[in-house]
Amino acid sequence: MATASAGSPPVSGGGGGGGTGGNSSSQTFTDLHQQSGWTGYALLPSSYAICSACNPSGPEATWSMQQQISSPSMAGSSTRFDIGGQTKFADILWNNHLIGDFSSQGMPDSNKTLIPSLHNFVYDVYFYATNLPASQAVEFDINQFVGGKSFIWGHECRIAGGHEWDTWDNKNEKWVPSGIACNPVNNDWNHVVIEVQRTDDNRLLFKSITLNGQKSTVNRYDDPTAVGNWYGVTINYQQDGNVNQDAYSIWLDKLNFSYW
Repeated sequence: MATASAGSPPVSGGGGGGGTGGNSSSQTFTDLHQQSGWTGYALLPSSYAICSACNPSGPEATWSMQQQISSPSMAGSSTRFDIGGQTKFADILWNNHLIGDFSSQGMPDSNKTLIPSLHNFVYDVYFYATNLPASQAVEFDINQFVGGKSFIWGHECRIAGGHEWDTWDNKNEKWVPSGIACNPVNNDWNHVVIEVQRTDDNRLLFKSITLNGQKSTVNRYDDPTAVGNWYGVTINYQQDGNVNQDAYSIWLDKLNFSYW
């Protein structure tokens, strides 16, 4: 995982059927793939720390993000994410600060009353690829920073890496295989719904993953780590490079995020 250094916003990213969930009190950010606030970072092996010297033109890793793509799209406006470069197994992380510090959505929560009240989160997105086998993995993360603790619900779908969902072990900084298969379809839209919870005793609960209508229960608990004074709710999207760092693109659409 990539982590924040002093003086920088908190960022975390990976290394090597149903609609958006919720209840009567849930709130939802809709079409986040079309919104501002996305920042891309290169993560290079073997540490997978953020590469402060890298830039989108490479050469170590290359990346780009283009919004308002009409085709392929589900409703006329998808966002295309590109990865390439020269460094094998390099990853690109895109991060967006939704609530709290550095909020891109006009929700700084200056009184610090909203974020402590939030315990449930749902990440709901469609993705499309024309060269999906080139992807080592795709990653979808939910992050909450509150009370001096960092809660990272990291989820990666290994593709070239082995067609299985992994979840992130916060304290030991490693991926935990879930035993749940991940076989997204090439040249078609894939629907992912991820449900997580911060429990009343401040643990992470990885609840479920739904891919193309097939819901699988994860039911794994984890512990948070220290984060200092950072405060907020953020999401990540990440693409991982393969053994040849083959260039590939993925389009996101209908990216919604619910919280309560």
